[in-house]
Amino acid sequence: MAGGGGTAEMAQGAESRVFAALASPIRREVLRLLREQGPQPVAELAAHFDMARPSFSEQLRVLRESGLVAETKAGRQRIYRLQAAPLLEVQEWLHPYERFWREKLSALAGLLDEMPDEPSPPGPVPRTTVAPAPPPTPDGNENAP
Repeated sequence: MAGGGGTAEMAQGAESRVFAALASPIRREVLRLLREQGPQPVAELAAHFDMARPSFSEQLRVLRESGLVAETKAGRQRIYRLQAAPLLEVQEWLHPYERFWREKLSALAGLLDEMPDEPSPPGPVPRTTVAPAPPPTPDGNENAP
């Protein structure tokens, strides 16, 4: 179906937007601030970052379009708040990988538990024999034939 926007395609598009939004450390920090401090005006959020307002507004736009934040207007201010629902979708997507690594780490822990705590003493060190030096010549010169 050309041009058909199926539900699965729309979900993948939304998922991709969320992952793209989370890729930026600046946007992750905005989400952390909103999570820890609650809804905030744009100016208050922007004060945490050393960037021009238009650049910061672009970061907020990406977060809005991904559904990770919502904007409301209160007078002249725009207030942003965290929308955590898309993060649940990310968590659900990551869950099989979490389970995979948990199983791998559990297997490693089992292997380490089977290993002796003390390292085995080293075996006997093989001795090497060194050929004796030739005796000196009667005139005391060791290099002479």
